[in-house]
Amino acid sequence: MKSACRYKKRVSTVNAWVVLCILIVVSAFCQNAYSSSNNFLWEVRSSAGTVYLLGSIHFLKKELYPLNKRIEKAFDDSDILVVEANISDITTVDIGPFVEKAFYADKDTLANHISSKTYELVISEAGRLGLPLELIYKQKPWFLALTLSALELMHLGFDPGLGIDVYFLSRAQGRKEILELESVNYQIELLSGFSDEEQEIFLYSTMMNANIMRKDIDSILEAWKNGDTGGIQSMLEKTMQVDADMTSIAEKMFYSRNRNMASKIEKFLKTEKTYFVVVGAGHLVGKSGIVEILKTRGYHIEQL
Repeated sequence: MKSACRYKKRVSTVNAWVVLCILIVVSAFCQNAYSSSNNFLWEVRSSAGTVYLLGSIHFLKKELYPLNKRIEKAFDDSDILVVEANISDITTVDIGPFVEKAFYADKDTLANHISSKTYELVISEAGRLGLPLELIYKQKPWFLALTLSALELMHLGFDPGLGIDVYFLSRAQGRKEILELESVNYQIELLSGFSDEEQEIFLYSTMMNANIMRKDIDSILEAWKNGDTGGIQSMLEKTMQVDADMTSIAEKMFYSRNRNMASKIEKFLKTEKTYFVVVGAGHLVGKSGIVEILKTRGYHIEQL
């Protein structure tokens, strides 16, 4: 494990990107958005309780703050904050197994696991982002995809420390109970569990979508701020055309997770408490999104 240990000092910072990049990676799979409203915020009611669903963007600029008063009021009125993964407590990640899942050991390298076409694109993207080859050639494709996405956003002036989930985790400290729908470890297991073929598709699609992201990210953020789910859907549809082989990845990363998260949210609705749930915005829209799943199960839902 000598080669993996060389990167151990970097992992404490980089592993947080596993969660912070989820929106950018999986939002490309959104389908059939809802009509525009005021915020990317929904109120879900049952006979017992209430859940507020807020679509998160994991990288933001300070200009997006302060958030809309409706969002802040929903948080203030809630008893419990729920996030996909509590990235404020990154110490829960077991670094040793993470390094093994994210980096190749011994003499094995990225070039042995992806095609020459994808590898050439990696070299080009890394050069454009100013990322030295010695920092990427040991990364496995799933992790490199997140690394490149994060660097792209930071080059565009976005800050992971200003993400919606980070903001509310900070506000909830010492004030509200914090629960997770998943966990950082779960998401690491999910991504690292991709086959070599799936990892390459994931990496290739991420790089091909970089140009779309550079052109549309400001428009996407503006649409999010205005609750314009249709506008976001229109822009995200562009990324869906990059690779036709992402069906299995979409099912693992998006559709099955939506079903699981919706079932957990249903349990919250059976209590008499009010929950403020923050998930990647891409999980909320479309026929397979959490909002539609809960709607078909008979819950009253209103976009605020």
